[in-house]
Amino acid sequence: MKTLYSGEFYGLTNETIRLEGLTITDTEYTHDYVDWHYHENAYFTFILNGRVTEGNKKETYHCAAGSLLFHNWQDPHYNIKQAGFTRGFHVELSPAWFTKQDINPDQLKGSLNLCHPQLRMLMYNVFKESRLDPANSLPVDMLLTELFSRMTTAESKLCLKKPLWVARVRDLLHDSPAHNWTLDQLSKQLSLNPVHLSGNFSRYFHCNIGEYMRLIKLEQAMALLSNKAILLTSVASQCGFADQSHFIRTFKVYTGITPLAYRQLF
Repeated sequence: MKTLYSGEFYGLTNETIRLEGLTITDTEYTHDYVDWHYHENAYFTFILNGRVTEGNKKETYHCAAGSLLFHNWQDPHYNIKQAGFTRGFHVELSPAWFTKQDINPDQLKGSLNLCHPQLRMLMYNVFKESRLDPANSLPVDMLLTELFSRMTTAESKLCLKKPLWVARVRDLLHDSPAHNWTLDQLSKQLSLNPVHLSGNFSRYFHCNIGEYMRLIKLEQAMALLSNKAILLTSVASQCGFADQSHFIRTFKVYTGITPLAYRQLF
């Protein structure tokens, strides 16, 4: 089985940034199929454009733009690229980086598909910082440290026995990010008491329902912004923002830059 070393990925690497203990690559995927392989270092894969299927020994992930995966070191997997332009952003973390940040990578085993929009938003900001100031490791280190902290917390809570409504509400919100749900509508759809839903949502999702819905909308918007053929007004409309000014204001609160400035990073 082939081993890929620091900075190596299948495809055309457009840019490589090396910081203290980190290797960041921006790669266009050109292989329709990549056989089983593993990487020397633990790393994140963040899909910027297109679609990829990735399989490991336990699961298969179907990844669209905005998908975020974490692989612990030497975790074997294969990849299938769907038709069309596909681009991935990778952040490799050396053993020295984990030691410097006092993080134990073995807390997170194997490959993980990180679905929570808070985690994906942190990686969007890693991408942003790497484009705006590629020589400065401090903001990237801080974002990645926070990401690992949140990942570890989420993994430790997987042992909680979750009621059926948790998966159902997650699917409803993610399947219709542009829909402006009311508490009454959502509760009726779930056959759940509104007080129970509002009182227990943050226990399982680690934020309130309003923030979760905003993050899903922003996550969809960021994926659409990578396609310059889609007008900014259309992005705002497709993602359920009331108008363009609301979209710009919300986007800037969470990312620190406007949607247009974010699009220009690509």
